[in-house]
Amino acid sequence: MASALISGLLQQGYAAEQLHVVEINVESREKIKHTLGVSSVADLADGVGDSDVILLAVKPQQLFDLTQELAPLLNNQLIISIAAGVRATDIIRWLGGYGRVVRAMPNTPSLVRCGVAGLYAAPGIGELDKKNAELIFAGVGSTLWMDNEEMLHTVTAISGSGPAYVFYFIESMQQAGIELGLTHAQARQLSLQTFAGASKLASLSDEDVAILRARVTSKGGTTEQAIQTMEKNDIQCKIIAAVHAADRRSRELSDEFSRI
Repeated sequence: MASALISGLLQQGYAAEQLHVVEINVESREKIKHTLGVSSVADLADGVGDSDVILLAVKPQQLFDLTQELAPLLNNQLIISIAAGVRATDIIRWLGGYGRVVRAMPNTPSLVRCGVAGLYAAPGIGELDKKNAELIFAGVGSTLWMDNEEMLHTVTAISGSGPAYVFYFIESMQQAGIELGLTHAQARQLSLQTFAGASKLASLSDEDVAILRARVTSKGGTTEQAIQTMEKNDIQCKIIAAVHAADRRSRELSDEFSRI
């Protein structure tokens, strides 16, 4: 995700000299230098000293230790965390009360510049900081601000985990195609292009997706038969229940980090 965001900034016109990466792994550090052309150092102090914005792109389990090392180095920089599940209030607490924090929940389509990121600004964050946060994620997709941080759990459940749901459905369509006689390549092409086309059609339409679905579902036709089968098996209810489960798990994880 960090590499995707760096690429997005470079494509927006930021100079490589403006970006500095801290990476403790030697191989990853050299790869960043080679593929992205930005400086990459092992020591945190060397990477954040003159920065205006610090993006924390680590696993949630690594964030506490990172904040302990980072806190003494802060000098009015904007902190943006993409660590899933760790509340801004806890990041602020771990940083010794440093409150210039924005939380972001991007998703993996950011790797192909088609992502969406839910953002939350801690109290006291100004409009300029919000604009700078938006610019970072604008290079890899769209952004959506949440007034209530707890709604980032729902963002996580919908768009953060959502690509996996889509891949799961594509996987199922591919398998059905293979069982009905298509080759793997044929089933893959049909399934992927159908998802891509339907998603684009929905995004370009002002009409609700339920209306678009109804238009494809001719009475007595093949689509109606498929939809009826899904309804008989409560597929929609099960999808909704799955999203609720993801939301619930996100809240549980946040509560665990809050106890640190």
